[in-house]
Amino acid sequence: MSAAGLWVYLSQTPLLWLTLTLLAYLACYRLFELSGKSPLVNPMALAVVLIMAVLFITGTSYQTYLEGAQFVHFLLGPVTVALAVPLYENLGQVRRALLPILAALVAGSLTAVVSAVGIAWALGADRQTLLSLAPKSITTPIAMGVAEQIGGLPSLTAVLVLLTGIIGALVVTPLFNALGITDWRARGFSAGLTAHGMGTARAFSVNPLAGAFAGLAMGLNALLTVVIVPLLAPLLG
Repeated sequence: MSAAGLWVYLSQTPLLWLTLTLLAYLACYRLFELSGKSPLVNPMALAVVLIMAVLFITGTSYQTYLEGAQFVHFLLGPVTVALAVPLYENLGQVRRALLPILAALVAGSLTAVVSAVGIAWALGADRQTLLSLAPKSITTPIAMGVAEQIGGLPSLTAVLVLLTGIIGALVVTPLFNALGITDWRARGFSAGLTAHGMGTARAFSVNPLAGAFAGLAMGLNALLTVVIVPLLAPLLG
């Protein structure tokens, strides 16, 4: 069998894309370790770029890739539920900071929506783009559902969510260091609220307490955004 024929055969094998996903992440995580865990070498972001490059070069559709890597996609549910474990272990910290948490949640959620939509509106974006942008700070499946409900484009929202997560995971640590913020609860909560899953993963890689508060913020922000975005959508014209 020729090399081209072998590739055609392998590309239709689901195990290939699952293996590629795992190897891409492991390779990028190794680079992350070699860099001294620099925030600029984010393994999730690098793995996404690497996989996209492979799909582009080989002419493979996303649907074909997803059919092979769907086991990883399936694990998103159990992993999200598993975030309750570190949260439970730090329940005392959460209780003591309940009022600041609620205040930060409302302020952060509203700011994430209003600032992004306001900037896009000022730059001349159309209504459908604004509606697609509004839920960009929550996890992808929920954001796409919200966008579809209010008249946005779920596919555009998915891209915006991905970009938000990547940028947030890259800048969160240098930004907090520059601002002199040392409280791991505040650092983690901010990362999870603004950069959803990628921010949470970054928080866990830095500090367990930060990761627990990031997971809490990601879940609470998703719940609040589902409520406030449909209420604000009619104001966009």
